[in-house]
Amino acid sequence: MNERIAELAKQAYGVDDAKPLHPSALVALDAFAKLIVAECIDIISPYAVKMENFDGGHPIADLKKHFGVEK
Repeated sequence: MNERIAELAKQAYGVDDAKPLHPSALVALDAFAKLIVAECIDIISPYAVKMENFDGGHPIADLKKHFGVEK
């Protein structure tokens, strides 16, 4: 699971390392989060074609890297 997605899942469920989520819940949350990120990328992709960050990156590539989405 992507580290950022794991952090968000912990925040959403109010758990910490002392009270971890069940492994099957983590798998489902990871898949759910990646589906949401993929849909967001689909929505912004027509607008982001010419966009670039100041560091030379691209917003879609940055989102994929940040959330570990390979779509």
